[in-house]
Amino acid sequence: MGVLTSWASRFRLRQYVKASLWIVPMFGFVLGALLAELAVAAEGADWPPTVWHYSATTASGLLTAIVGAMVALLGFVVTIGVLVVQQATGTLSPRYMRLWYRDRLQKAVLATFTGTFAFAFSLLRTIESDSIPDLGVTLAGAAVAISLVLLLIYLNRFTHSLRPVAIAELVSRMSEDVFTHGAAAIRGAAPRGDETMPSDGPVMRIRTQRGGAIQAFNVTALVAEATRHDCVFVVTRLIGDFVPPGTVLVEVHGGMSKPDPARVTDLVALGAERTIEQDPAFGLRILVDIAIRALSPAVNDPTTAVQVINYIEWLLHTIGSTSLPGRYVLADHRGRPRLVVPGRNWENYLQLAVCEIRDYGSSSVQICRRLLAMLDGLLDALPQPQHTPVHAEMRLLQEAVERQFTDSARRAIAQQADHQGIGGQY
Repeated sequence: MGVLTSWASRFRLRQYVKASLWIVPMFGFVLGALLAELAVAAEGADWPPTVWHYSATTASGLLTAIVGAMVALLGFVVTIGVLVVQQATGTLSPRYMRLWYRDRLQKAVLATFTGTFAFAFSLLRTIESDSIPDLGVTLAGAAVAISLVLLLIYLNRFTHSLRPVAIAELVSRMSEDVFTHGAAAIRGAAPRGDETMPSDGPVMRIRTQRGGAIQAFNVTALVAEATRHDCVFVVTRLIGDFVPPGTVLVEVHGGMSKPDPARVTDLVALGAERTIEQDPAFGLRILVDIAIRALSPAVNDPTTAVQVINYIEWLLHTIGSTSLPGRYVLADHRGRPRLVVPGRNWENYLQLAVCEIRDYGSSSVQICRRLLAMLDGLLDALPQPQHTPVHAEMRLLQEAVERQFTDSARRAIAQQADHQGIGGQY
């Protein structure tokens, strides 16, 4: 297939565009130059008003200043971006950068700056002693005003949104949205019993030619391809797994004809790292990373970890309220099983959310009390079938507390559930 004809290639291209910080600003640059030409063409005797007419010297000086200011502001925003990267990778989670690069406000600011630069620079060449683009100069001034307003909004946004609790809320909302909508094609498929699983061995194993993290499946196309060959595809790896070249990605069971391996693998997107489109566990991974970094002896900030646990609990309540069989069998329009996709069950999500925070935070009274309150809340809110893994995590937490707190008085304090860690009601 061609470079961009496969679904996987188009998916990777969309991911690149979402994370790119230069594509939208480049569109702004081109748009600014085109608008400058339109402004010159629209220049008329009756517009703009007389009070907005400029001399050649004034117009040239103003546009020159605007060009210089936009270059300086671009450098300023890039500097802020570098500082964000340093802070996020050092004190938060490098995986958060995967989401930060997608911020639309930052791209809008950069596009406005490059567009204003191109607009003003293009007008400069049209200035002559007897031909002054008064309308264009006025619009350039208005563009500067808009750029400054956007810059203030940008600074306010990132001054507040770089706090760990703000990032935790953002990641939780994105993960919840993916869980309830983005992964519905897989999670929403009605799971069938073991009798629908192929009982014979695979007649064909499809291996990936390239390595990478599994970012997404084209579920609809995989079902259609299996239907076309009257077979069943069994996917062997989870979304988020890293697969080296040569890994068996899909097992083919039954069938009237053999599918083209390249056609099948092109329906599975691989990339350098995980992405959140079909992988809500990736968001949970980011939250846990932020919490355990706060628990590092070099940082020693359990209160931040408690704040992140608040949003982990929020996400767990959403996940735990949904039936998660751990495997999904998707059927064609006739109800025949065509695609078997592995999925995470409730226990997988709960272990991801709790294990590392418990291990790194078991010496903190605040963390132990907050984790116990979270687990108590899950028992109270979730249906009975979800309770067994929660009880297992509570036992592990109890054992960790007993190992860390040898004196009975401190151990008794650590074993009290508290939604604030320390200082709340229990």
